[in-house]
Amino acid sequence: MALLKLFLVVAGLLGLGILGMAVKIWGKKDGEFAGTCASNSPFLNKEGEACSFCGKMPDEQCANQ
Repeated sequence: MALLKLFLVVAGLLGLGILGMAVKIWGKKDGEFAGTCASNSPFLNKEGEACSFCGKMPDEQCANQ
């Protein structure tokens, strides 16, 4: 019985998370997330390569903002 309660709590929390993301997408203009290109992040791009989406270098402002 405890395992069933745990499963229901986990499923409920996952459902709330998915619902929250859906509301965020629905509330945004054109359903786009705000922010820069992920490949332009210095944490993800250790070699200093250009952004794979917009072509900007890591020290430049990403064009996808």
